[in-house]
Amino acid sequence: MPVDYVVPADVAAALEMRGAGYTVLAGGTDLYPQHVGRSMPKRLVDIGGLAELRGIVETPGGFRLGATTRWADVAATDLPRAFDGLRAAAREVGAVQVQHAGTIGGNLCNASPAADGVPVLLTLDASVELTSATGSRSLPLVSFLAGYRQTALEPDELLTAVVVPRVADGARSAFLKLGLRRYLVISVVMASAVVVLDANGAIAEARVAVGACSPVAQRLRSLESELVGRSAADVDEATVAGHLEGLDPIDDVRASADYRRVAASALVRRAIVSCGDDR
Repeated sequence: MPVDYVVPADVAAALEMRGAGYTVLAGGTDLYPQHVGRSMPKRLVDIGGLAELRGIVETPGGFRLGATTRWADVAATDLPRAFDGLRAAAREVGAVQVQHAGTIGGNLCNASPAADGVPVLLTLDASVELTSATGSRSLPLVSFLAGYRQTALEPDELLTAVVVPRVADGARSAFLKLGLRRYLVISVVMASAVVVLDANGAIAEARVAVGACSPVAQRLRSLESELVGRSAADVDEATVAGHLEGLDPIDDVRASADYRRVAASALVRRAIVSCGDDR
């Protein structure tokens, strides 16, 4: 059956199609693979070419990343050190071809537990800008991601931007991904950390998140509290393991739940330690 495929002239036209029940397409790197062997949605509105939704802009309060910003754009943009983890994640999103097509907004709207961008954006305290024909609203990313492939996006809304508030000067970040091979792999476990050190080199602030171990990536807030005042180099896996109760890993073809918990402890520790390195 032919697909009704629309390329809108602007966001207003895209919102009109969205309100009429069209499925939104940006890079297509998630949508097309999900429909191999079965029918595509009958009506598609392709927002990938809307220049007004693409790009990274510094604002007085932080940074605004347009929803159709490609992962290759994120990796190539000169950003503060606190974004090193996000840039590292951008280089792990599929192959180079996928990084030049896949969008940051699409990665979030797909709401996969293994979405590479989510743990890092959680540690950056990111929020999303959701736009409808009647206006825009802002929602913390942690509230936007409602469950396994579920979001708080309303049927008449588009995710138009990701907003990252300004991070403390000198903040360091890291992203680590464990898979069954080095390249083109769905994550077994992901870990991300943002760390601010005080004048003595101790941790003054920490944000830590784990992905691919729950229906939605999780911040480890109790661990974040315990890390304050400690040296990053002294953090051990036993300390991390004591704060993983909120995770809910599954057994699947890539790994067992028990393995994921052990691996999460190791990756989180490495992420924290790397943020404390004198780089």
